[in-house]
Amino acid sequence: MVQKGFEGAVEAHPDLLANGGGVVEFDRKRFGRWFSPAAQGALLEWLRGLRRTRYDVVIDAQGLLRSGLLTRATGAPVRVGFADAREGGWIGYTHRVKVPGDGHTVDSMLALPSAVGVEPVKDLRLHADAAELAAVDAATGFGGKRFAVLAPTSRWASKQWNDGRYVEVGRDLLDNRGFEHIVIVGGPREARQVPALCAWAESDRAGVTNLIGVTSVACLMAVVARSALLIGSDSAAVHMAVGFDRPCVALYGPTDVARVGPAVGGVTNTAPVVVVQRLNPGESLRVGGHKDPEPGRTLMSRITTGDVIDAACCATR
Repeated sequence: MVQKGFEGAVEAHPDLLANGGGVVEFDRKRFGRWFSPAAQGALLEWLRGLRRTRYDVVIDAQGLLRSGLLTRATGAPVRVGFADAREGGWIGYTHRVKVPGDGHTVDSMLALPSAVGVEPVKDLRLHADAAELAAVDAATGFGGKRFAVLAPTSRWASKQWNDGRYVEVGRDLLDNRGFEHIVIVGGPREARQVPALCAWAESDRAGVTNLIGVTSVACLMAVVARSALLIGSDSAAVHMAVGFDRPCVALYGPTDVARVGPAVGGVTNTAPVVVVQRLNPGESLRVGGHKDPEPGRTLMSRITTGDVIDAACCATR
């Protein structure tokens, strides 16, 4: 089950498609209109369909109240989740799993199947849709070329790096590092975060393609899968690069990399992943601190253009 709009992240996975499996979409935007009788009726019917499927096991890897309630709504006899699920999400589980609080989020999630006798394998591979891959291969400008992806945007201002520095890095990749093209990616309405990059793409159409706000999740995955390098701020694109085993430079500021940074170390991960984060000795990060402008902006400003270019050289050596 995934939020509607994000199904492209998982729907092409061969194990999901095996034996008649598929994606259950949760339409958060539609069902969130709780004041609407039509939305209430649609949600109730959707919940009835969820229960009619008669799942044997449901694992809630998100651990919030909504996901916990949806887990319970399935009526499955075995419902697994975190014992300390936030917002009381544990109310939906028959099996409440205690996991160490200081480990990586991926490792915490992998502990959940063990509760029902399945020993997990840390296989982080993602799978892109074949049609989307073909479209990237045929794309005018960068299809078939050695291109780098810049993923500069973030929902949180505290995670954003100066976009003028991204321009400097992109120019260096084109002029000095053997890259034939730069592709810029980001979500809807995020172009305003990076005016310098957008202006660069406008002025240098031969070497730069701006895809901010125009890709679906499935399309973004295909672009990342075909890239020769991804450089990005703390965002989904960085984790996609890990899933497609692409060389990656990840710029981190107010985020605890040990908990939610790139989940390297999977059985298929061989491409270099270089994290650039500039913490001073003794400096600690507050949980949830990424939602505040500071100290994130200060931490991100410490990362220099030279830091990122050096990291890119290490990642593509």
